[in-house]
Amino acid sequence: MQATETELREDLLWGALAIAQYIGRSQRSTYHMLEQGQLPARKVGELWVGSKTTLRGHLAGEQP
Repeated sequence: MQATETELREDLLWGALAIAQYIGRSQRSTYHMLEQGQLPARKVGELWVGSKTTLRGHLAGEQP
């Protein structure tokens, strides 16, 4: 089953601050983890973008 556009939009976190708040870390430590490739996210322009689903799985040890 494919996710709807609304579901996809709600799953995305735009910016290191939004990602930090979601994973319960400081913005600074989250930015460091993003820059080191320790979190599954990517840069789109100047902003980091991550998926709640992917981050949750990664932090639970379900995804590399």
